[in-house]
Amino acid sequence: MSCPFHIVLLEPEIPPNTGNIARLCGATDSVLHLVGRLGFSLDDRYLKRAGLDYWEVIEVHRWDSLAELATAFPDGRWWYTSKKAVRSHVQADFRPGDLIVFGRETTGLPEELLAAHPDRTLRIPIFNERVRSLNLSTAAGIVLYEALRQTGRLE
Repeated sequence: MSCPFHIVLLEPEIPPNTGNIARLCGATDSVLHLVGRLGFSLDDRYLKRAGLDYWEVIEVHRWDSLAELATAFPDGRWWYTSKKAVRSHVQADFRPGDLIVFGRETTGLPEELLAAHPDRTLRIPIFNERVRSLNLSTAAGIVLYEALRQTGRLE
């Protein structure tokens, strides 16, 4: 098996979203990284229920900051997701081992982080302008499966 992808959630707020993403990571042999202040306890029953009985097969790491995570992955290739990005997620050139970063459900990733990495910032196209954004777990699934497709993991 090739190097897994890394799904990074910066300060997630909604337990079922994180639980669903944990299950997604388990299903795809990806690694889940939870960064910063969480909007819930890791013992939250909604978090556990969303992940069902898969928690023992999911590799989850907890970090105080993105800087701490970056120290652990000094050669990592990072992708940042934002509805404000110009580049679509299908235009990325994903490689095994990439870190795909998602922001808080209510505010997304910090503007300064996105501005510092415009060539690494991706969006998922939304065709109805009245829909502001996608659910975090839906977005993670869309981007992760595109990364898996590009790297031949779906064949």
